[in-house]
Amino acid sequence: MIYLASPYSHPDFEIKVRRFEEAAKAAAYLMNKGIIIFSPIAMTHPMAIYGELPGHWDFWHRFDREYVKACSELWVLKLSGWEQSRGVRAEIELARSFGKKVSYFRPEALGL
Repeated sequence: MIYLASPYSHPDFEIKVRRFEEAAKAAAYLMNKGIIIFSPIAMTHPMAIYGELPGHWDFWHRFDREYVKACSELWVLKLSGWEQSRGVRAEIELARSFGKKVSYFRPEALGL
């Protein structure tokens, strides 16, 4: 199972929604290719909205740690803001601490 890391948090809600949509499109593309993927942004954005959950790393780190641990690799979706994302940086560090392979790719590489 691949953990798909991508940025999410931003003060502008429209940017958060765009990041969710891009992560969901990438995850769907990969699923259509037969890849078992876990995308925390694509899969939890609706819960964050409807459950009024915080969208920052301080809340999500406990959950994401367990998912990173369970996955075999971590792939970073290089959306705008990925290098500044506290969550993405932390997910990369977690993956490396668990000895997981970390790969990087741009949405364009998927034709998105």
